[in-house]
Amino acid sequence: MHRFCAPDLMNVNHLLALLDRSGYLIADDCDGTARMPDMITMAMTDIDLPRGGDFASEIARLETQFDIIRYMRRITQIFGFKTFLICSIPAVEVERLSATTVISNMPAELLNKYDSLSMLRFSTGVRRLRETTTPFQILLEDWEKEGGKPDAAADYFAMLRENGLLQANYFPVHDAEGGRGAVILMGPEAGLPMTAAMELQMIAIHVYNRLAEIGSVWKNTNTVLSEREIQCLNWTAAGKTSSEIAGILGLSEHTVNHYLNHVTKKLDAVNRTQAVVKAMKKGYIS
Repeated sequence: MHRFCAPDLMNVNHLLALLDRSGYLIADDCDGTARMPDMITMAMTDIDLPRGGDFASEIARLETQFDIIRYMRRITQIFGFKTFLICSIPAVEVERLSATTVISNMPAELLNKYDSLSMLRFSTGVRRLRETTTPFQILLEDWEKEGGKPDAAADYFAMLRENGLLQANYFPVHDAEGGRGAVILMGPEAGLPMTAAMELQMIAIHVYNRLAEIGSVWKNTNTVLSEREIQCLNWTAAGKTSSEIAGILGLSEHTVNHYLNHVTKKLDAVNRTQAVVKAMKKGYIS
């Protein structure tokens, strides 16, 4: 531990003003001098600690789309967000965000409302994604102030507020073929430290690359399965009945049947068994 007396260098207050953001300088309670911890043994503050762990090796071990959904749910929570969406960047002529969505745990009613109002045409985030390759964030109140949107957009903004989605952070990515995409995290309004933003950008790059490797990005993006649909398929593959799945997921049997019937149609399958087989081949479930 190195000690610096105020008369030898400068007063403690000035040192604190210069260095207090780095976390390295602390004041000695007994004599007012400042002491500088050894850089090697200095503990990082919570705000600087890597939160995603050894993400590169963990992401490389993910085998299916559902594995990645579970991983992204955890990352979303760790960094203080509420929901995520990973998509390829929509072409100008595309009108529905769901058509380019790869995976998401965004509430289905929000995505459906977004598409029904053609909000993609008014998306500040998507417009900026077409113009930049660096991460950025957009506040709901700023987007709301922009003109040109239909009056009904107010209903969508109200739904976002009800779900606590007041801010969206965008992380541009691309695959090995050059196709551009984005990992979008949404949640309450909060400043994201630079260290966290840098880590999330690296996580986004690795996740999108892994999605491409297992074929989820290059498959037909019109076939987008919700998290619940994937869960129902997984339990069906495990031999569970609709009644048993309902008990496991805390849903009604009617709701489970609705999810399974819907996903069977999405996968162009004749029955649930074929839907499970197709889902396995496409990497939705293992």
